Amino acid sequence: MHHVAFIVYPGFELLDMSGPASVFGGANRALSQRGEPAFYTVVLASAQGGAIESSSGVALETRPVADMRPEDVQTVLVAGAEREPVLHAAADRVLLETLPQLARKAQRFGSVCTGGFVLAALGLLDGKRVATHWDSCTPLAKAFPRIAVDPDALYVIDGRLWTSAGVTTGIDMALAMVAQDLDASIAGEVAKRLVLYARRPGYQSQFSPVLKAQAKGDSSFADLIGWMQANLDAPLNVPSLAARAGLSERTFHRRFVAATGETPARFVEITRLDAARMLLSRGLSLKLVAAQVGLFPPTRLAEAFERRFGIAPRLFRDMHAEL
Repeated sequence: MHHVAFIVYPGFELLDMSGPASVFGGANRALSQRGEPAFYTVVLASAQGGAIESSSGVALETRPVADMRPEDVQTVLVAGAEREPVLHAAADRVLLETLPQLARKAQRFGSVCTGGFVLAALGLLDGKRVATHWDSCTPLAKAFPRIAVDPDALYVIDGRLWTSAGVTTGIDMALAMVAQDLDASIAGEVAKRLVLYARRPGYQSQFSPVLKAQAKGDSSFADLIGWMQANLDAPLNVPSLAARAGLSERTFHRRFVAATGETPARFVEITRLDAARMLLSRGLSLKLVAAQVGLFPPTRLAEAFERRFGIAPRLFRDMHAEL
């Protein structure tokens, strides 16, 4: 059995724990359907044990972290929280004494969302590349300058250390763990049962262009953006987009920037490159990807891709293509 210990504390974010825990439970269910034994056991631990209330008011029963033997725990994950609860946890004497021992012995350790602050306070993130909630990237980097904070990644794997960005990205990270521990097909079955839109890789940005547009609270271009995503190989220039929106070019440009925070040209390029990154991770050829995302010929794709991501698309594909 692979024991997963979630470290929680008063005020923790419930989904930081329950999301990944559901993934591990889903993996056991998928194994059972194949006639195979369960692989994961999930344990909740806290400094003192007993009922610990989350930020949503739901309390969960936990065992004292000091009662856990380091050699019996294979994965250790610290849940995140808002600023005050996580700072209190980072200063908790019991956690300061017990967590380092668990982390050193575990096959892997890490955090979900802002749980990284607790690990950072213990010096367990020094010299490491990590992910955390987008709103906490700058505070984490300033408070702990020896840590390399990746503000874009959904989750980051650095040796035995696994860290994820905000809240639901813990699910993405847990799926990646299942794929590593068992196989990708089990992770796929779990994602399907959880009704996820897709299994998101760690290198995907915390904010897609569409999500940024939605965050602006202006849905006037929602249909147009959906059409753009489905027709990346079409000529997505201002004249054609303005005509489709039924606006003059000047009015379209002004309103689009107000709705999305990006110029139409920039928005189209970001959307195309994000799509290219996903297609390359599936092992598709540069020529095919360039054609599908509207960045043909491949040299055009290569130039734009390297400018945005700092890596050649061919090398990216070789590093991340799913086997």
